[in-house]
Amino acid sequence: MRCYNPDEIDVAFDDERLVADAGLLLPATLAVGLGLRELVDEHVDLGDAPGRANAGDKAMTLIHSALAGGQWIDDCGKLRAGSTGQVLGHRVVAPSTIGTFLRSFSWGSARQLDRVSAQALRRAWVAGAGPGALPYTIDVDSTICEVYGLSKQGAAFVTPRCPATIRC
Repeated sequence: MRCYNPDEIDVAFDDERLVADAGLLLPATLAVGLGLRELVDEHVDLGDAPGRANAGDKAMTLIHSALAGGQWIDDCGKLRAGSTGQVLGHRVVAPSTIGTFLRSFSWGSARQLDRVSAQALRRAWVAGAGPGALPYTIDVDSTICEVYGLSKQGAAFVTPRCPATIRC
């Protein structure tokens, strides 16, 4: 297998006003550095389901499509244009393949994806992305919803205070 290093890619445009679609090079570099595709391949086992093969490529296609603003399975096809797969560091799969992949998941697959997430976070911390000795909060769902009633438990919203050494 060919070693992929997105830091070695030279990008050139023939027009100074052109920009890359959603800036996918940085998240692709992060994903490669964390070995995210390999983590999915290692931990996601879909049994005998039709969409079981190459789970890492399919998951990365979904992730990059979402980062590029994709809202539907068909939006994954946008990533198949030109040499996008070479830049992203994985094979970009067709939308129909993504549909088969997603239909292959069961309730137990969520635990497998939790393991991928935990391992990716652990790798990021080991690489120095963590806060060190400072306290931190991981906000999984940052949605703030209006609630009604005088005594709703946990309904208060408090803005966290940051230590003086961190800029918020």
